[in-house]
Amino acid sequence: MTVDTLAAEAPSTDADTPDVVAPSLDSTPAPDASTAQVDEKAQLDEKVSAEVPGEDEPAAKPKKAPAKKAAGKKTKTLELTLTVTGTADGEWHAELKQGNTYLARNLAVAAAAVSRAAKELHEDLSTPIDEVIEAAREQQAAKVAALEAELEAARQALADLEN
Repeated sequence: MTVDTLAAEAPSTDADTPDVVAPSLDSTPAPDASTAQVDEKAQLDEKVSAEVPGEDEPAAKPKKAPAKKAAGKKTKTLELTLTVTGTADGEWHAELKQGNTYLARNLAVAAAAVSRAAKELHEDLSTPIDEVIEAAREQQAAKVAALEAELEAARQALADLEN
């Protein structure tokens, strides 16, 4: 008879095949470790969702209304009065007031600048201002034509005196 002199090795835990679990008497399979963890997580999720209602679930306790912000101070309104005055000669002047105090007075401004500023502010402002400027332009053109005619007559008179 021969005796094996090698010591017996313990069975390896690194097996390629899973351990077979004998089915219990009821038809539910026995939970393994991963199923137990999933079940615990599901129970925990249910418990948390019962404590914190979701968006579509009615709240067990009424939520507190968010604190209303205290009514802030009214925004301070600045009131400035800009007065632009034009003459038939095409001279334009501006003055700026804040309340009863003049910030600028009798400033000469160009008619083109008045027209551009009015267009920037609003079309309802620019239309009547442009009409006034155009009327002043026509008046000035007529005045220039009259002065040119007078100048031509004075030159003719001078030429007659020289001969």
